[in-house]
Amino acid sequence: MPTVRLSGKVIGPDDARRPIRAKLLFLLFNSGWDIYNSNGDQTVTLSNIEKKLIESDAFVFTPGASLNDMFQAVSIFVGYQTVDPNLQGKPTVILNDDNSWDPLFRVLAHFREMGTIKQDYREFLLTGDSPEEVVASLAEVRAEGLPDAGREKIASKPITAADVDPPADLRGNVCVFCSASLEDPAYVADGEALGRLLAENQMGCVSGAGSSGIMGAVVRGSVQAGGWTAGSNVPHIIELEGLPDGLSRLWLQPDIYTRMEVMIENSDAFVIFPGGSGSVQELFALMILRHQKNPAMEGKPIIVFNRPDANGVSFWSPLIELLSHYCAENEFDTATSLDEIKALLLAKVGI
Repeated sequence: MPTVRLSGKVIGPDDARRPIRAKLLFLLFNSGWDIYNSNGDQTVTLSNIEKKLIESDAFVFTPGASLNDMFQAVSIFVGYQTVDPNLQGKPTVILNDDNSWDPLFRVLAHFREMGTIKQDYREFLLTGDSPEEVVASLAEVRAEGLPDAGREKIASKPITAADVDPPADLRGNVCVFCSASLEDPAYVADGEALGRLLAENQMGCVSGAGSSGIMGAVVRGSVQAGGWTAGSNVPHIIELEGLPDGLSRLWLQPDIYTRMEVMIENSDAFVIFPGGSGSVQELFALMILRHQKNPAMEGKPIIVFNRPDANGVSFWSPLIELLSHYCAENEFDTATSLDEIKALLLAKVGI
């Protein structure tokens, strides 16, 4: 019998979401689904989320979207984009009768317009306005399958990388979360300049170890300036994106969640450059860990690079608007220039 994992939590007998969740549970059981997290009491962490994906055959997200719910939904979408074998043929449906998921959809639509999301998220994160629509969508995808993500492997050679210890004068590591697909010349130039800035100021550069887009540019800029560069990636994504030349250290991980975990643990600050759903996922993870007072985030600033493009469009504004409803004003900083990023790094952590 297939198993569906339910998101969301019901808080007490007077929770307004209780009736619709009860109806959803009934319809799912009646349609032959076993249900994980029916009571909404399971905790999802970076360390266990991949296990929960593996043991599930489908995913249903419920009204009253929390930041954690959005993190999980975006994570699944990233898995579809990167052709995660553990998500093959597994549908995701979001019950959005209260429109609480609309801010996330606006973010994803914005990034599709900006070119950092190639796939139409609506074909992968299906929505329904009623429990009946949710159950019908699950059955349809189970019968017909998911769309092709349109990704092709570009690397199949054995994964090899140097393992060079950081220099003694390294002042700290800055993790740069960014797009491996965006090729806008202005943003790519910014990426190279940031990499150089880090190297010239004895700051290590930590990234997702992709060879293309802004991600490749950041590493390239640091390497060319003699910087220490480390990255974390997983085998099936390396096959899609390759590895950048000149990495000092590679943390090879089994999944994208432990990939994030090792990057977070080995960094002293975070810069969020223009990116796609993966960067959204990573920023959500940072904020959730901060809210949980996780020691891995203690004293570590988050800087969102929100420089306007040639058309005056500020890349991260829709996401910043979304986070304003979930995060305190001082939980992250914004910058519109590399000089501002440098000043914030020096002021926040002294590196």
